[in-house]
Amino acid sequence: MDPHPTPEPTADTAPRTRSAEPAGTNVQAPPWGAPAPSPGAAGPRPEAVPPPPGAARHGLPAPALPPPSPPRSRARRLLAPVGTLAGVVAAFAYVRAVDPNEPGHYPVCPLFRLTGLYCPGCGGLRSAHAFAHGDLPTALGANALAVVGYGVFAVVAVLWLVRACRGVPARLAVPPVWWWGIGAVLALFTLVRNLPLGSALVP
Repeated sequence: MDPHPTPEPTADTAPRTRSAEPAGTNVQAPPWGAPAPSPGAAGPRPEAVPPPPGAARHGLPAPALPPPSPPRSRARRLLAPVGTLAGVVAAFAYVRAVDPNEPGHYPVCPLFRLTGLYCPGCGGLRSAHAFAHGDLPTALGANALAVVGYGVFAVVAVLWLVRACRGVPARLAVPPVWWWGIGAVLALFTLVRNLPLGSALVP
């Protein structure tokens, strides 16, 4: 008998076989109906990117531009400014013929009727009536701000006519600060003409 018998291998001491898959990998089958990933694919495919605006240089067709509009005739260009001037002249002619100093011809200012306060437009018709007759001092006394408005409108109308004759588009771009300034002038004019110190501005 062998004094040192060799022990038989048991389940705990039996050699373990390694798996054919390397450690740390988890291979999953693709879902039903999905294409199998190609070898070497690192991740999802990127989405399609639209071509840049200058892709027409590289052989891609460029979008068709609309044909330019034909130039308008001088008569059509002058239609808007001449029509506006004709309407203003007709309004002044009516106010010149129908005296606003006589009651019953024009409605009374609702602010003055309800509160007794003068708005920025109070006296405007009397100012236009005097201005149409060439009486500038009376027009300024009735509504000085309206007379300033007549001058501004005359300058804008002349520029509009000149641009229309030359075929230049008339664009009146007024910055917001100008609108705020006009509103401040109107508010100050209204305040002063309703104070005792502004009696010269009362119509």
